[in-house]
Amino acid sequence: MNTERDLSLPLHIMLIAGEPSGDALGGQLIKALKDSGAPMKFSGVGGPMMAAQGLASLYPIDDIAIMGLAQIIPRLAVLKRRVDQAVSHANTAAPGAVVLIDSPGFNHPIARRLKRRGFLNPVIKYVAPQVWASRPGRAHKIARFIDHLLVLLPFEPPFFDAASLPNTFVGHPVTERLMRPGAGAAFRAQRGIDARALVLCLCPGSRVSEVKFLLPVFHQTVNALKQNIPGLELIVPVLPNVSETVRTAISSWDIKTTFVKSQNEEEKFAAFDASTVALAASGTVSLELALSGVPHVIGYKMGWLTAELARPFITVSYATLINIIGKREIVPEFIQEHCSPQAMATAAELFFNDEQTRTRHLADVAAIVETLRVKGAPPSKRAAKAILEVVKDHRLDIDT
Repeated sequence: MNTERDLSLPLHIMLIAGEPSGDALGGQLIKALKDSGAPMKFSGVGGPMMAAQGLASLYPIDDIAIMGLAQIIPRLAVLKRRVDQAVSHANTAAPGAVVLIDSPGFNHPIARRLKRRGFLNPVIKYVAPQVWASRPGRAHKIARFIDHLLVLLPFEPPFFDAASLPNTFVGHPVTERLMRPGAGAAFRAQRGIDARALVLCLCPGSRVSEVKFLLPVFHQTVNALKQNIPGLELIVPVLPNVSETVRTAISSWDIKTTFVKSQNEEEKFAAFDASTVALAASGTVSLELALSGVPHVIGYKMGWLTAELARPFITVSYATLINIIGKREIVPEFIQEHCSPQAMATAAELFFNDEQTRTRHLADVAAIVETLRVKGAPPSKRAAKAILEVVKDHRLDIDT
């Protein structure tokens, strides 16, 4: 297969994001690549954030944004077809680099297939698998089919250095997402929320499968909170791919609710800023809430079979990144069998009613977020620079 590139043509970069959090990273990355000034074109798979930067997705990201064995098994044929489609596109279009964003369950099979089929240009992974949390042997395995790894956390490089996998620490892109001062007050005024109202921000997840697991227990948590916090209101910011599922579920809840179908980062962060406390699914949203200065409680449940199969391989004590980095429970987290309405309601109530607890929590999470920042260029620009350098080095190797 010929992967030579005419240097007079724009550099073609193929990017694949497998879920909404990856789409957000991909959107920032494409913008940073475009800002480099080099002529480029993009193809691949993404959602609305990447589409806003000009990517025409090969297929809807919803087709592959699935989690849990019970949800994946019925869709194995679809997932295989989408892997085949991505590999076929890469082989036919011969991009100068393929950038796989997170989602190892979907992206690693693509990388393996590309290498087996003789794809010669760099295959770059953006977001390292959490080998420090489970199955450390994966570092050596992925070194067989990934040419370069872009890592987000400062303690990750040694794990991959030991596996002789070239990597670059770029910092966590969530730290460059900017909040607009006064956005919360403006949001409340526009949505008819009293400036003094106590508001719970509910973030039930970015995949339909996890939303269906979490909404029932979150509903019970809200009902428990209502008993002790008179006049409590909800803000529910959701991504377009889960908006109808969430809207349908909460329409019968007996509480004043402001539903936000977030079309962009600015709208989502305004909703966060307008909130007093948050109850959220485990994931990147915890860092976003920390960055927004919103005290939050994390809850998460998955299918029992998925949980039991994963449990023996987990080597960390916490699920939330802030807690993992801090090596203690800074953010109250309630995972799987511990994800009970009363426990989560009690933790959230403290943030509403105890100013000392609230202040200490915000100071602690802010300190953790600072460890994810890097001096100089923001993470997305560092990632873009690393990608372009990998492509350049690859071209020099071919020419020599």
